[in-house]
Amino acid sequence: MTLLTSTFKTTKSEEIFAAAQKLMPGGVSSPVRAFKSVGGQPIVFDRVKGAYVWDVDGNQYIDYVGTWGPAICGHAHPHVLNALKEALEKGTSFGAPSVLENLLAEMVIDAVPSVEMVRFVNSGTEACMSVLRLMRAFTGREKVIKFEGCYHGHADMFLVKAGSGVATLGLPDSPGVPKSTTSDTLTAPFNDLEAVKALFEQNPDQIAGVILEPVVGNAGFIPPDGGFLAGLREITQEHGALLVFDEVMTGFRIAYGGAQEKFGITPDLTTLGKVIGGGLPVGAYGGRRDIMSMVAPSGPVYQAGTLSGNPLAMTAGIKTLELLRQPGTYEQLERVTKKLISGLLDIAKETGHAAYGGSISGMFGLFFTEHPVHNYEDAKQSNLPKFSRFHRGMLERGVYLAPSQFEAGFTSLAHTDEDIQKTLNAARAVMSSL
Repeated sequence: MTLLTSTFKTTKSEEIFAAAQKLMPGGVSSPVRAFKSVGGQPIVFDRVKGAYVWDVDGNQYIDYVGTWGPAICGHAHPHVLNALKEALEKGTSFGAPSVLENLLAEMVIDAVPSVEMVRFVNSGTEACMSVLRLMRAFTGREKVIKFEGCYHGHADMFLVKAGSGVATLGLPDSPGVPKSTTSDTLTAPFNDLEAVKALFEQNPDQIAGVILEPVVGNAGFIPPDGGFLAGLREITQEHGALLVFDEVMTGFRIAYGGAQEKFGITPDLTTLGKVIGGGLPVGAYGGRRDIMSMVAPSGPVYQAGTLSGNPLAMTAGIKTLELLRQPGTYEQLERVTKKLISGLLDIAKETGHAAYGGSISGMFGLFFTEHPVHNYEDAKQSNLPKFSRFHRGMLERGVYLAPSQFEAGFTSLAHTDEDIQKTLNAARAVMSSL
């Protein structure tokens, strides 16, 4: 299945992308898809199945993007597709309550330690925007702390030292965001408790809470140092502020109960997305009952959405979580992903390249750098030109990686040992030629 560079043709992709650039800004519906960070033109997908994707030119790839995380069971899983076919017969949108919302809500509440009540929305951005409004209303405070390189969607107040596509394009902030909107957004380096303590001291009784990716995935893969999450829990409680885990990426991926189950730290509020939609657009936020009871119509904090709780998204989410509850699921993700990242690091060393990386369950990352990566500043010191060449070489050999150094990678239950070995064989060929 692995392609040779001599047979790698992208004529149709190039034609379609050229047309797209006249129709959509940059030719894409989301910036990181445009390959600006790694160079060259993006490939245009035609179909996906299991651990694989096919482009419009007929090239096949082993996929480590997984539609940016949701495809944890593999693309187009028959269990999910069959349920969606049945749901389609009942209609694509209700705009009214359905029992499917109850079913998925119960599953989320049972799984995620912090969640006693949940509200479904349509995206991770919407979930984070809504939870920010809620934490400010509950505390009566306006300032919030986020971490450099953490991405919480594209709402104005979060586009301060953000990761993901903002980092990819080299935009520290975004034009069109008023200074007044972000003046109450404070930032600190990830894994730096002293910086957080200093912000609380400088802003007494003004900080509503701290929001973070408990494992950063939008500046590359960066896990928390030992004691960091526990320290944040202690600091926020000491100052009467809320702790919010943005588990849009980590929720149901690094453990069934997310990072809070994995690390044993329970926040006050949590945002979710990706996996709980099973590949369809969805987001959610939830937490303590006393906080969530402030959300309309129970309370005064307004938030609404015509497509929230969409029956198709609820169906796909329910069936995906059913698959993830099967015994051995996370052990399999852990084994396969560790085999991948260990192999990549070994090959880098063998071929003379400085590299650093790691994994948790089905989430991983690789940086071309000599030093450990504990935060966004560390990540920015990695060799971006080398990563770009590595990305292109892997693409030409049938391996699809995230087109940015500042994005985590994902495995799925559909990835086999054979897939991993083919990926490592491709990596050895590419790294030997860098």
